[in-house]
Formats: sequence, C-alpha cells, structure tokens
Amino acid sequence: MASIFDLTIKSRQFLLTLVEGVAHEDLFKIPSGFNNNIWWNLAHLVATEQLLCYKLGGEAMLLEDDFINAFRKDTKPDGTQVSPEEVAQVKKWLIETIAQTETDHKAGKFKNYNAYTTSAGVTLSNIDEALAYSFYHDGIHTGSILALKRALGLVG
Repeated sequence: MASIFDLTIKSRQFLLTLVEGVAHEDLFKIPSGFNNNIWWNLAHLVATEQLLCYKLGGEAMLLEDDFINAFRKDTKPDGTQVSPEEVAQVKKWLIETIAQTETDHKAGKFKNYNAYTTSAGVTLSNIDEALAYSFYHDGIHTGSILALKRALGLVG
C-alpha cells in the first residue's frame, strides 16, 4: 500500500502538471466570484503543510515565517506579483517539503504534537492525522485551482 507521503507527492506532481504552461501573469489573476488566485493556492499548500506538521508538531518550520504568514489560513492575495523564480521555488517546495517531512517523520520527529481543531471541525492529535488532513486539504485546493483555470478560460 502506498504511504501518505507517496500519495501526497504523486498528487502534488499532478497539481504541477495542471499549472504547467499557465502564463506567469495568469497565476495572479482573480476571476469574478473568487477571492484568490492560482499562485496563492500553490503557496498556501506549502504554508499549510508546514503549519500542520512542523509548527503543531513542535518542530522548527522549514520555511521563513514571513512566507508562512502571507499564505496561511484566512489570508488572501495582496496584489503582489512575485518573480518567475519565486514561483519556481514554491513549485519545488511542493515536493521538497513533503519529502523532508517524510525524512523527519522517519527520524521520530513530531512527537510533541499540539492538538488542533481545523475549520472543518476535525481534531488533529498527532502527526499521522495531520498528514492525512494535509492530503485532504491539498485535494480541496487542487479543485480550487481547476475552478480558477476554468474561470480564466485556461481549460478546454
């Protein structure tokens, strides 16, 4: 059976294929009826996994607080367009951070997990529950990215 890490990496690789070829400026467009954009969703996934796994797991996050705070729950795009290099970095982080989380999990980190109840009413009490929820959360935002692409006329 595939591990949660394998599933997350495969789903994030799929997500990367969905945004491959999207023009840089289109990543930042917010269509009517939406409150965020493709870029925000990508960065939000990275930030959320760091918060759910590392911060709540009692470990130092792999990324800077400024990045995490810009894309955490209850944030929205501020109108800033980052460089293509910064977009490429976040795309790398989609894979690299979960791979590092797997390494840290295998090394026995995240033992002092601080229970957290999500906005969906799910209480996460350990790292394995956080990883499962993070995978579910990734799926929600993959759907959001598909909806954004449709609204922007980027899907057949």
